[in-house]
Amino acid sequence: MKIAVLVSGGVDSAVALSLLKAQGHEVAAFYLKIWLEDELSYLGSCPWEEDLSYVQATCAQLDVPLEVVSMQREYHDHVVSYTLVQIKAGLTPNPDMMCNARIKFGLFLKTLDERSEHFDKVASGHYAQVEEKDGRFYLKQSPDPIKDQTYFLSHLNQAQLSRVLFPIGHLEKSKVRALAHEANLPNKDRKDSQGICFLGKFKFNDFLKHHLGQTAGPIIEYETGIRLGTHQGFWFHTVGQRQGSGLSGGPWYVVAKEPQANTVFMSKNYYSADKNRDAFCIAECNWLNDIPAKNNLFVKVRHGKVFHECTLILDCDAKSGRVHLATHDQGLAAGQFAVFYDGEYCLGAGMITDACSGSVKKE
Repeated sequence: MKIAVLVSGGVDSAVALSLLKAQGHEVAAFYLKIWLEDELSYLGSCPWEEDLSYVQATCAQLDVPLEVVSMQREYHDHVVSYTLVQIKAGLTPNPDMMCNARIKFGLFLKTLDERSEHFDKVASGHYAQVEEKDGRFYLKQSPDPIKDQTYFLSHLNQAQLSRVLFPIGHLEKSKVRALAHEANLPNKDRKDSQGICFLGKFKFNDFLKHHLGQTAGPIIEYETGIRLGTHQGFWFHTVGQRQGSGLSGGPWYVVAKEPQANTVFMSKNYYSADKNRDAFCIAECNWLNDIPAKNNLFVKVRHGKVFHECTLILDCDAKSGRVHLATHDQGLAAGQFAVFYDGEYCLGAGMITDACSGSVKKE
């Protein structure tokens, strides 16, 4: 096949490229330039120069053509703007999920299809698998429970799943690193990147300060209404967060926010028995295939290896509903995504909107 391979400078995409080349496919590498030039003044020197240097060295060694594609404005309009709107509303967004659905396997794929040359697939170094059954495409977990990235891919659609390819999705991270050493790739010992896709090594709070500034507001004790102190903007605080309050006598946890009043509510009793965080509402659901046929599923409420058994009750339109967890999770945050699984298969996701009162009846 003729395959466009998204490369980032990391070892995962480098091994994906190497494997596809060794399998005899016609491959071309693409590096997406998504950072914004007008923001480099606060970020400092370009943090992606090192990434691109590793990409160039890898492509030169493998004798693969490389193209740098500028998608800065598209990224700002579809991911950065989304992030800021969500934060201003008091929510906790997930930019990486939108990056995959809207940019890497959205606008970039559209850009490829507008060219005269045709690419059969777009490949990346994600830890996930795509399985085809009877003309339908299913998103399947990686065997590496820690690295599995189906959570971040749960907003794709059938058209996108039919075109994507994850060459290392069937491997564990240790095997990928070993393959990088066998091929003597330039980034074989490079550490994995952390954090939000468009920030790299820079802190999210610095990004927020640049775009939203600082505005003093009250910190209120949730149970008593007593003012405890002052914060510099509710957007710097996430429900469930412990650090960053500057208050003594803690630990203090963020339990709620009021964006319009720029107020943050904190409590020392975040884990008390009366705060049963085991039910929440979801909206804006995206189902990768059909609407789930059963209610008893597994769910992740954040990226990682932790699953909860759950009961999902969808509304009539299947775009919203309620979720009841078999166990509690103290990290439920509105704006994040609940991603649902049936065995190894990822079914789709819904945005957490709020905690639900009462329980959800199991069927």
